[in-house]
Amino acid sequence: MTIALNHPLHPKDEIPYYAPQGNECALFESAWTRQLPVLLKGPTGCGKTRFVQHMAARLGLPVSTVSCHDDLTAADLTGRYLLKGGETVWIDGPLTKAVRNGGICYLDEIVEARKDVAVVLHPLTDDRRILPLERTGELLEAQSGFMVVVSYNPGYQNLMKALKPSTRQRFVSIEFDFLPRDKEIATVSRESGLPEARVASLVDLARRLRSLKGQDLEEGVSTRLLIYCATLVEAGIPMVEAVRAAIIEPLTDEADVKAALVEVAKATIG
Repeated sequence: MTIALNHPLHPKDEIPYYAPQGNECALFESAWTRQLPVLLKGPTGCGKTRFVQHMAARLGLPVSTVSCHDDLTAADLTGRYLLKGGETVWIDGPLTKAVRNGGICYLDEIVEARKDVAVVLHPLTDDRRILPLERTGELLEAQSGFMVVVSYNPGYQNLMKALKPSTRQRFVSIEFDFLPRDKEIATVSRESGLPEARVASLVDLARRLRSLKGQDLEEGVSTRLLIYCATLVEAGIPMVEAVRAAIIEPLTDEADVKAALVEVAKATIG
């Protein structure tokens, strides 16, 4: 199957930047070619969503991203009847549109959604590749270019929000982590415009704070927050103020923890 790098939806020069950590690009491409669903595992803000955008552009596929939450139901994905122009009409949801037309349906943080969301994915993630629509009486067969991709953060789960083994085993899984120091510096610099020499101390700070995850912090510093922080610095905001606004404040609301993090920041960035 030929990869359409110059697909009109994603011109080659507009492919979102992504710094590979290993062989994840080849794995994803092979999964798409063989019509296999993919599960991305890794901490918040480590690049999972950017990876999907990058691969969709490389493969010339449209991508529909759904940010999962507690109130997300199967009907939000498949569709529902709505009043339109004085009559009741069926409106496809993002999953149904992708099944009909091809493309990637990406469910970000799948464990946040209600349990019926995982159930509706089951017949699409085995050899059947079908989507039953009970309300319309249709049984849709997925187009050859259709792909299901889901993501979740294994380190931020509880017993009520764990991805069941029976669901995990329906996917090819790719594990992500934060980039090695040099690659993260290069990525943050490229995305923010701040020189690598100035980004280095921010990345070192992030790495120190990530070691506190599970102690004083529930989550580590994401690469996304580092890019936000570097962007503020590049725009002229003093480093300490940018760190407080873009890194420390998003991590915690505890006054004593914030004060301790400020001291760590000052010692790291000088």
